[in-house]
Amino acid sequence: MDRSVLALGAERTQELIAQDPIWLVVVKVVALFALGVLLTLFMINWERKVVGRMQHRPGPNRTGPGGWLQSLADGLKLAFKEDLRPVTADKVVFFLAPVISCIPAFVAFTVLPFGPEVSIFGHRTVLQLVDLPVGVLVTLACSSLGVYGIVLSGWASGSPYPLLGGLRSAAQVISYEIAMGLSIVAVILYSGTLSTAGIVEAQQGGWYIWLLLPSFVVFCISIVGETNRAPFDLPEAESELVGGFHTEYSSLKFALFFLAEYVNMVTVSAMGTTLFLGGWRAPWPLSLWAGANEGWWPMLWFIGKTLAFLFVFIWLRATLPRFRYDQFMRVGWKGLVPVSLLWILMIFAIRTWRTSGGNHTATTVVAIAVVAVAAIIVAFLVPDQRKQELPDIEPASDYPLPPMDLVVPANPRRRLRSGDSDSGGDSGEPERTDDSTGRSGALSAPATSQAGGSTDDA
Repeated sequence: MDRSVLALGAERTQELIAQDPIWLVVVKVVALFALGVLLTLFMINWERKVVGRMQHRPGPNRTGPGGWLQSLADGLKLAFKEDLRPVTADKVVFFLAPVISCIPAFVAFTVLPFGPEVSIFGHRTVLQLVDLPVGVLVTLACSSLGVYGIVLSGWASGSPYPLLGGLRSAAQVISYEIAMGLSIVAVILYSGTLSTAGIVEAQQGGWYIWLLLPSFVVFCISIVGETNRAPFDLPEAESELVGGFHTEYSSLKFALFFLAEYVNMVTVSAMGTTLFLGGWRAPWPLSLWAGANEGWWPMLWFIGKTLAFLFVFIWLRATLPRFRYDQFMRVGWKGLVPVSLLWILMIFAIRTWRTSGGNHTATTVVAIAVVAVAAIIVAFLVPDQRKQELPDIEPASDYPLPPMDLVVPANPRRRLRSGDSDSGGDSGEPERTDDSTGRSGALSAPATSQAGGSTDDA
């Protein structure tokens, strides 16, 4: 798409946002908070119903019409439960940790565009709270700040098990945050902007999911690992019979961790919709309708795409088993990061070749860099040559046989020392000599003779 058209669209969006009165800003803030909470309540109940259907059981069906008020009832129950705090816990940090985990997830909503220009009570504006020139970096920063709450909750609990869960989560989020950031680099290169509204405008000619499919795959895997969802839900450590970083939390503080997890899922799903699925733009064949991308309809398309992302989260939880921690880290560092780096270099090479006409020196330099990095990645990923193992020999019968390479070493008896012979004579007991197997000399004599050694009379 023409850069001048993108610039005009960005200027128009920023102009409309700058003209918003205070009351409209407050309305947008309240609406974003309400949308996050409602999507979280819907997501919790929807997940339980979908997983129940996939496992051939009913799921929630008692509280409210069709069971849809079950998540609200669970939230009220958690709020009124007894609030416990360990004696050895740090009181201030123990209280702030769940708040730190929850707030950044809501802040990330502020830079996401939910629709185009609309009229709210007669005032022209856009369905977006702020449009920053570095909006993508704001969402990345907000998703990264959530791990501080997890680490601080594990440390402030004063217990070793929450601390281990917090450390695992820190390593997990850092690993997959790098892969997710690299997957977004390709989107920034093609759109030419870090503004979320500008990225949506750049996809007017086609969604980036088709143009940047490897980046989309890496992004989807990374957001599952970053949000601690199955099959990457390792910080909770359910196999260790503890809750991980929130083992010592109860009541409303535990509910905040639960809320933060699901709000993060909604945030990264909305972010994936903005970056790769055209944002609020209508999908085909709805895009053939002239008014599909005007008015309030685009907000409906945006929420529908976000729910499609959330359904994939539920689908993965219902079908895939949990990874081992070493497998999980290997996928991040030896799989996603090298693939993202190689893909970014390929995009650099293609765009350099297009802009320079194929005759520029920079094209050759970038091509050499791509080949070198690809060779390094292949060298690191190829496993070491293993020693060739001998083929197994199948016995002719089912009778139990000793190993074919069994070698029985010669084990002659130890000669008696003079002190031992004297003590043996004084005690009046028969003279015995124990070999290395703990058996008497008389009993070990046949075995020694079979091994080829000489046997002396006692």
